[in-house]
Amino acid sequence: MTQSKLVNFRRANSHDIPAMSTIRLAVGENVLSDPGRITVQMYEDYLELLGRGWVAEVDGSVAGFCYANQTNASIWALFMAPEYEGRGLAKQLLNMAVEWLFEQGQEFVRLSTGAGTRADSFYALQGWTRERVDGNEVFYLLASSRVAVQAAS
Repeated sequence: MTQSKLVNFRRANSHDIPAMSTIRLAVGENVLSDPGRITVQMYEDYLELLGRGWVAEVDGSVAGFCYANQTNASIWALFMAPEYEGRGLAKQLLNMAVEWLFEQGQEFVRLSTGAGTRADSFYALQGWTRERVDGNEVFYLLASSRVAVQAAS
């Protein structure tokens, strides 16, 4: 018999940065060619200055995170620790970030990811529209329900 695990979603804070960095560096796809390119200051800036971040905790440990960039209405990061993939946590984190951006008045949210990756398939399954492919990178767009209703009128 398996024991259920306590899952908690909350705003990210500076104490979460080491765990988020560990998760970001542990991924098998969308690997950073230069891990030093993503700095602690960047994580800090996206906590409040440039946007907002959220984490999913499982039994008190950070299992994944998502950052929304308010300055350009985009998802800056969405990553899960490999052992927590496929549990629906990333979908909930993404929804939190997108809803926050729409609440800030954004009509569209954009993101990019590696073409042909699991993330590429994930965003398509979540209803995002593929805008274009540029080399090995695919760009997605999601319209707010307000825009979708106006377009249907």
